[in-house]
Amino acid sequence: MSIAIRISDPLARKARAHSRALHRSLAGQIEYWAKMGEILEDNPDLSFSFVQEILVGREQAEAGELTPYEFGKGK
Repeated sequence: MSIAIRISDPLARKARAHSRALHRSLAGQIEYWAKMGEILEDNPDLSFSFVQEILVGREQAEAGELTPYEFGKGK
């Protein structure tokens, strides 16, 4: 279900610029910011970049793009 919401013009302009740069829809950019905000509020001890890496890793795992890490075997 989708609903219409009002946001300030400055936030909309900023979201539009980010959405273009990151190849997302305007709604997708705002949803991304909302999701990250929710995660970071629930986990204040985690950094933004750490949460991003977790989300990317989760998507890679679901797509079968990860290889298992073998402990004790360096590069």
